[in-house]
Amino acid sequence: MTLEIHQFPCLSDNYGFLLHDPVSGETACIDTPDADEYLKQAEAKGWRITQIWNTHWHPDHAGGNEAIKAATGCTITAPEGDAAKIAGIDRTVTHGDTVRLGDHEAAVIDVGGHTLGHIAYHLASSDIAFVGDSVFALGCGRMFEGTPEQFWASLERIRALPPETTLYCAHEYTQPNAQFALHADPGNDALMAYAERVDQKREAGEPTVPTVLERELEANPFLRADDPEMMARWGGEQPHETFAALRAAKDAF
Repeated sequence: MTLEIHQFPCLSDNYGFLLHDPVSGETACIDTPDADEYLKQAEAKGWRITQIWNTHWHPDHAGGNEAIKAATGCTITAPEGDAAKIAGIDRTVTHGDTVRLGDHEAAVIDVGGHTLGHIAYHLASSDIAFVGDSVFALGCGRMFEGTPEQFWASLERIRALPPETTLYCAHEYTQPNAQFALHADPGNDALMAYAERVDQKREAGEPTVPTVLERELEANPFLRADDPEMMARWGGEQPHETFAALRAAKDAF
């Protein structure tokens, strides 16, 4: 049977995700920004939380670990590179490892840059990836701990996923991301159409997450840092230098 994903808003602009396997009855929290909301949503769905999969250490992603574990007895999987800052861990994972929910397997991908140890979870059989704050719809996370070389290498790993992959990113940042993207990449027809759809969705009170990798490859300026026109516009002899220029411009936008 197909995995079920329940997405819900929490905190000021986070999205929570519950990943449920109807066959085994297992449910994984993808990050834990708000323990009370996760427990409430799981109870409403009639799902038993058995696991937590953390993408990185920031409190709006791992802050609810201990409360959810205390309430459910679940196990916590977290990135090895961020483990020192995450509570309640039972298992650490790194690039190339796998995690399972019932019979469903997720590959762990190194997407460091936002934090040094940031990881994503890719369920190839379901064409989905939970990417935390590594990449957003029309954007990417701030480079708090990594380097441009590291972050660009991480984005290349995301770009290498099948284009039909649905990306579950963790924040509703798409409308301001679109404003910067239009500044960064003027004349991109795919981007202009995307930005118009985003405005329509937000006006209707609808989420813009998840997104699809194919759409991001066409329109997300941070995934296009190796495009010759982007490199000419933003400078840099190497894509990671263009990425760095884009990231710095977005930070000041």
